[in-house]
Amino acid sequence: MTTAMVKQEIAVASFSKVYDLDQVETALNELSEGASDALRSTYEKMLKVGNLRFCVKPNRMPSIDDLIGSLPNFTEPLDDIRKQVALCLETDDRLELMPILLLGDPGIGKTHFAKQLSRLLGTAYHYVAMSSLTAGWILSGASSQWKNAKPGKVFDALVHGSYANPVIAVDEIDKATGDSQYDPLGALYALLEHDTAQTFIDEFAEIPINAGHVIWIATANDERAIPEPILNRMNVYEIPPPDRDGSRRIAQSIYNEIRSAHGWGQRFPAQLGGRRSTRWRRRRRVKCGARS
Repeated sequence: MTTAMVKQEIAVASFSKVYDLDQVETALNELSEGASDALRSTYEKMLKVGNLRFCVKPNRMPSIDDLIGSLPNFTEPLDDIRKQVALCLETDDRLELMPILLLGDPGIGKTHFAKQLSRLLGTAYHYVAMSSLTAGWILSGASSQWKNAKPGKVFDALVHGSYANPVIAVDEIDKATGDSQYDPLGALYALLEHDTAQTFIDEFAEIPINAGHVIWIATANDERAIPEPILNRMNVYEIPPPDRDGSRRIAQSIYNEIRSAHGWGQRFPAQLGGRRSTRWRRRRRVKCGARS
């Protein structure tokens, strides 16, 4: 079995303003002496780094078939992405993808799919694990009046990152927990609508941010725990478990990613499950046994 690495496409990049510098400067000048040092520092950094971020789109149709080969159980969403990219390539429009919700059992490659898609499109990847978070402000930030407050994940991705249209993966959205005052999914009502996302306001910085180009991919095991208005804002796909051959391809794809990300990866065989890797495992067991 061979599974090719998904190639990162060469993307055409324009620039997009993600916030207004005049608004930031005004907000900085109007801060009181007792204002949060973190907020003051945030405004100063926003002015220093500027408001332009790369907004990329592929310069040709990406190798979606290669990604289907690596993740065969994601054929349906990838075919729809192919159609949306084709429309973008025919015009001068920037890349726009409908928000995606991937439903399926744990361990079938949903998060890996999001990461590989960002690579395929030539943009950045940001990950938010909703199951491990209880704060309602994780996406939208917390008011600077609170102790230890900070901006949310969306602000971080767009202001501190390099891209106006990154992939943001919201993992296990059905397991998000909050309290009666702060809904961790509340920010998504605005963020998943293109028009309202263009003037998204992080509660910490209180400066409108253009999040209208973000590519959203959410994952879940059970859609019943997700509010209907959120579901209505996304293309929902039920991802089936892969068959035996598909499982091997997904495992190989993840293995390729890990192996290529580290210098020591070249010490390992290129293919999983081959004779060479079997011999290595046998030698490893002997060595481990010798130490004990």
